[in-house]
Amino acid sequence: MNEATEQYAMPGMWIRERTVRVPLDWWDPRGEIEVFVRELTDPDKRGDDLPLLTYLQGGPGGANPRPLEPGGWIAEALKHYRVVLVDQRGTGRSTPLDARSVEGMGAEDGAEHLARFRADSIVRDLEHVRAEVYGGRKWATLAQSYGGWLTLAYLSHAPEALSAAYVCGGIPGNPMSADEVYRRTFDRVAAKTAEYYRRYPQDVERVAAIADRLAAAPVLLPDGDPLTVHRFQTLGIDFGMKPGFERMHWLVEDAFIDGDRLSEGFLAGVLARTSSAANPLFWTLQESIYGDGPNGPTAWAAQRERDRRPEFDGARRPLPFTGEMAFPWMFEEVRLLRGFGPAVRALAERTEWSPVLDPARLAANDVPVAAAVYFDDMFVDSGLQLATLQGLGNAQAWVTNEYEHDGIGAERVFARLRELVRDRGGEQR
Repeated sequence: MNEATEQYAMPGMWIRERTVRVPLDWWDPRGEIEVFVRELTDPDKRGDDLPLLTYLQGGPGGANPRPLEPGGWIAEALKHYRVVLVDQRGTGRSTPLDARSVEGMGAEDGAEHLARFRADSIVRDLEHVRAEVYGGRKWATLAQSYGGWLTLAYLSHAPEALSAAYVCGGIPGNPMSADEVYRRTFDRVAAKTAEYYRRYPQDVERVAAIADRLAAAPVLLPDGDPLTVHRFQTLGIDFGMKPGFERMHWLVEDAFIDGDRLSEGFLAGVLARTSSAANPLFWTLQESIYGDGPNGPTAWAAQRERDRRPEFDGARRPLPFTGEMAFPWMFEEVRLLRGFGPAVRALAERTEWSPVLDPARLAANDVPVAAAVYFDDMFVDSGLQLATLQGLGNAQAWVTNEYEHDGIGAERVFARLRELVRDRGGEQR
């Protein structure tokens, strides 16, 4: 099952890599895919018997980080652990999944295929890696964003595998509801947009001029996709990260050349942020992560909420931005998502999902859980996070407004979560 291991050095890290074969469908294991495993160790400790920490990447559809040097949470983790990075199925060096992979399957078969790339399958992959590569040893998990969905799925299906669970900005509501998420998310995006314009008032006119130009006549991005006003609005997703306001400010500063012509540099920048080339599953699975058992169709929850909010109309000025919200037009206008369209539309109508969360097991949980809840998080509502944590056994919350959704990049965040677990008895070995 295991392919040969590669080992090499990078600055401050010793790397081991391998691939492991797993069933595409854990409930009907006739076909196989690969998952890729990268292990990081402090070079001075590579022969030591270190505890294990596996990282649960954000997303959905996010590959693990490719560090250039130990920094942020990795620097903290290497002091204590052998760090295991498993590229989630369909991402990175695991068997990739893109629109070409499903566009010929038909709507229903394509939807069924995509449904095999959700949290319940990812947890089973991790359990297989833990058994095959690490002899079934317990490991701790560190989760970013969607990794919190994976954490609760792990605690629901295989809590005996975990010595502790650390989560950064990623505790989902329980029960999960896409409708409830977007009822809250649009308000937070509006508040972040207002803060952006307050901080950079000169950008009100710049952004409006760009939107007016896009509305007046067709504009094509370098790959031939149309740049519409609603696609431009999706750049607001960066307002939930630091320094997102600054990135937007510099992007729009030089948007025009020769009067009303949008510059090639601006268009290339927009394409880089909106093409989905690096992560085609992010928008594709965005609403499917909320499907859990018989909780019904997601039915384009973000679009339905937007339709109820005229203040997000692209004709409004100052221009409103949107955030982590998947819309039907994406699978028509974005070239690299178009092939997913039939399958995603079928997924949006699905009434029955494989179960992700087990409320009874979560309530009775005894695995130490420490979660950083970012009070002003634009992506994952702090109120929903705290409500879930109140019903999760042996869980602690650290609530802070010092960080945005990407606070895990600060070394102090993981260190603080480890302190919370240590001070209540430490990890379970």
